[in-house]
Amino acid sequence: MNESAEECFRKAYECQMDGRLEEAITLYKKSIAFAPTAEAHTFLGWTYSFQHRYPEAIEECRRAIGVDPDFGNPYNDIGAYLIELGRLEEAIPWLEKALLAPRYEARHFPHFNLSRIHLRRNEIGKAMEQLRKVVEMEPGHRAARRELEKLIARMN
Repeated sequence: MNESAEECFRKAYECQMDGRLEEAITLYKKSIAFAPTAEAHTFLGWTYSFQHRYPEAIEECRRAIGVDPDFGNPYNDIGAYLIELGRLEEAIPWLEKALLAPRYEARHFPHFNLSRIHLRRNEIGKAMEQLRKVVEMEPGHRAARRELEKLIARMN
């Protein structure tokens, strides 16, 4: 990323975190115009998701994968957006691809999203298995820990 693309990306992220989503979208697009990166496309998609614009978010993630198929975030994000759209079966392969991506530091997210699918299907054992993986990888993940504790209590 050249300096202009990096600067736009940084500013876009700040706007996104401040809730200035339209400004963030403009800046992510500007960053992409300077130098398309998987990160910029993924974060643009993430910003769209804040607005519940899931088809556009998915399209940006597909673009991210086109730029860098090794980057894991967009695979997980597509899976998460498909879950939000109620397309559970379609989400699973994307989450599995995220787990296999060579460049991905947050592997607990696809496990958590898989647990969400299993819970919706009432597959409690499979959901617990995924949640245990999340807690093992990321002990501070409160939502996973809380959900796992609820499921364990239900089993007793």
